[in-house]
Amino acid sequence: MRVFVTGATGFIGSVVVRDLIAAGHQVLGLTRSDPGAEALTAAGAQPHRGNLEDLDSLRSGAAQSDGVIHLGFIHDFSKFQENCEIDRRAIEAMGGELVGSNRPLVITSGTAAAHTPGRATTEDDAPNSPVPRVASELAAAAVEAQGVHVSVVRLPQVHDTRKQGLITSLIAVAREKGVAAYVGEGLNRWPAVHLFAAAQVYKLALEKGTPGARYNAVAEEGVSARAIAESLGRGLKIPAVSLSPEEAGEHFGWLGMFVGHDMPASSALTQERLGWRPSGPGLIEDLDQVGY
Repeated sequence: MRVFVTGATGFIGSVVVRDLIAAGHQVLGLTRSDPGAEALTAAGAQPHRGNLEDLDSLRSGAAQSDGVIHLGFIHDFSKFQENCEIDRRAIEAMGGELVGSNRPLVITSGTAAAHTPGRATTEDDAPNSPVPRVASELAAAAVEAQGVHVSVVRLPQVHDTRKQGLITSLIAVAREKGVAAYVGEGLNRWPAVHLFAAAQVYKLALEKGTPGARYNAVAEEGVSARAIAESLGRGLKIPAVSLSPEEAGEHFGWLGMFVGHDMPASSALTQERLGWRPSGPGLIEDLDQVGY
């Protein structure tokens, strides 16, 4: 297949591009810059100039391809809602080029988009969260209703020893404040997956995905906030401390909307439906190897 990939030079996207090419696919990778174009060419992909707000470039990339993997996202959480709206428009633009063609569109969301207190979120749980990223799944549903073969990959904290999702920002806060903090007893949990395992879900969803399906790229259903803070404390050589919910907002800044939430998620149905088996180091193992 000829696959159009947004976010093709990013943390996850660069690995997805590598895996697609290794599997015999051709890749058309979205990039904003000359260095990005050079990196894609070196990886064996064809660069496609544009960005997530240039809807014509997105339509053109989708029109030239047999399938689309949409990984691009503007990771400025001070403008989170605005950036989620940009993502919604991007999905609708690419989906408009795929109507009635049966060419797959794989989009990205987060496991926090759905939440059921008392149990791990599953793939069959519809988006129900106030988190703005729900806009991506609503956009997917809208283009599916128009006849697009669209599926959703929900990401947890995706990690290696260089980056760890939102935890990368927690490290910055801990370094600045001199403590690695968690809320209350720190029993709330975040799901996680190693970078290479997450990338495989995208390839499988492209090749084998069912229209309308949601896939949870989750290896560990829930790692406790306290375990995460204690690992950061060990690495930074600072104490791990408990904060009250009232203290957390000021301490964590924009991260305060996430840090106290219990968000476990299961990938049992993803493993069954795609034949995916998560592998690689666990989150704490990678955090303990970060070069602080």
